[in-house]
Amino acid sequence: MKNLSRIKALLMFFAVVSLVRPAIAEEPDIQFGSVAMDIPAVMHKRLTPLTRYLSESLDRPVALRLSPNMGAAIKEAAEGTVDIAYLTPVAYIRAHKQGQARIVAKTVTKGKASFQLMIVVKEDSPIRTINDLIGKTFAFGDKRALLQRASVVGSGISMEQFASYEFLGHYDNIARAVYNGDFDAGILKDTKAFKWEGKGLRILYSSPDLPPYNIVVSKNVDDKLFKQIRQAFLDLDGNNPEHLKIIKALDKKYDGFIGTSDAEYNVVRELIKPFAK
Repeated sequence: MKNLSRIKALLMFFAVVSLVRPAIAEEPDIQFGSVAMDIPAVMHKRLTPLTRYLSESLDRPVALRLSPNMGAAIKEAAEGTVDIAYLTPVAYIRAHKQGQARIVAKTVTKGKASFQLMIVVKEDSPIRTINDLIGKTFAFGDKRALLQRASVVGSGISMEQFASYEFLGHYDNIARAVYNGDFDAGILKDTKAFKWEGKGLRILYSSPDLPPYNIVVSKNVDDKLFKQIRQAFLDLDGNNPEHLKIIKALDKKYDGFIGTSDAEYNVVRELIKPFAK
């Protein structure tokens, strides 16, 4: 009788476990989104090491969900379609305004917790000053990247003074278009400009330091998970060879992440005001 009771108890235990396990397995993956800085294949390669690291750090699967353009990235972060996102300063500001997305950390580039936008021309171009851009063709990235236009106007030339300008989507498209002579000049993020400097392109103008690309979470992420995500990013140590691979995969010029706040992005809010209507 005792053996029979033990068998019944074991059967009940395994029955309970079989009910609990599916519930655990059905817990949804954490979705990681991103602005489309490069073509999807390149972005996937850049972000996959980071999502693997986060999966291990958070002890929960993190799945990559790439956005086709900035508008989609903003919408997904604002609406909570993604839980975590790698965004531009303007994309963060929009996601925060539209859906209370919260900022987690900001990137560090070459020891600086800021970045610059740079106007580039072909290396052998006769263009030497901003005034030389008057009547020339210009390449921008995403139409929603207001900071690009604000930085160009801040350099001393108005949009109306270009012969023409177009929006090519990704920074890589801009760099290649200027290199191929399809446009006289274009605007790049500093890391992309440095990559091409001396390899076909020349930096004509650099914007003032701006608060950088960042990591945000949607309003659906609770405080506990928010703190875990933030700590995971702050724990990425450039002195750790394995961590350095993850950081450099995202961007070769990055050194890591540090904490930040919404207030740091007020300078960008002011800069894009004339273009935000």
